[in-house]
Amino acid sequence: NNCGTLAGVIDDVLRYTTSLIVVNDGSTDQTGKILETYSAKVKVISYPVNRGKGFALKQGFSAAVESGYHAAITIDSDGQHFARDLERFVEMAEQYPDSLLIGQRTTEGTMPTKNSFANKFSNSWFTLHTAKKLNDTQNGCRLYPLRAMKKMRHYSYRYEAELELLVRSAWKGIPIYPVPVHVYYAPEGERVTHFRPGKDFFRISLLNTLFVFLAVLYGYPSIILRRIKGPLAPKGEFSKKGKGKR
Repeated sequence: NNCGTLAGVIDDVLRYTTSLIVVNDGSTDQTGKILETYSAKVKVISYPVNRGKGFALKQGFSAAVESGYHAAITIDSDGQHFARDLERFVEMAEQYPDSLLIGQRTTEGTMPTKNSFANKFSNSWFTLHTAKKLNDTQNGCRLYPLRAMKKMRHYSYRYEAELELLVRSAWKGIPIYPVPVHVYYAPEGERVTHFRPGKDFFRISLLNTLFVFLAVLYGYPSIILRRIKGPLAPKGEFSKKGKGKR
């Protein structure tokens, strides 16, 4: 339900790439009509009932894999991210193939208090689960290495899915690197957010409680074993045959 910013975001992204998939996760505003005007330029995935961000990511990833892509960069439709940062992600991906790249915010405006708290909350849990440190685990602007994540299925369907993907990627041995990105926070009265503090924090807390046990049983043993064996050799270029899809 970001019909006020959606067209601007799509136009901004199309300045840099025509490889664009838009997932319409059960919007009830004018999103559908706006996307109809882009039907010849982008691939649109729509379904009538809102299923959550995690479910939307899964649909987008599946479509990208079916189209032969090795990686997918995610960007929100609310205008918070800037398409000019896509080039930086591609440069980093070519330097670090099959790595997960996550945006680290350079804010253009003040980060809302609840966002700052949620980010610090998530950062702490990520460190506990993986013994690794990231300063912006709640950033939705990311490059997911779909080829390296093959056969890894996430089970969360809403906001907690993004933390799950980070933690399980770390356990799988996928390198994670931060990428500086610009972020814009609209004035309070103009922001559209679907984060439900009570319900979503509860779901995130349940996931983290489960991950505490999984970290002991699987996560940490995997990390230790991988360190003993040493780093894996690079799998090759980011682009298939040097000219693959990005």
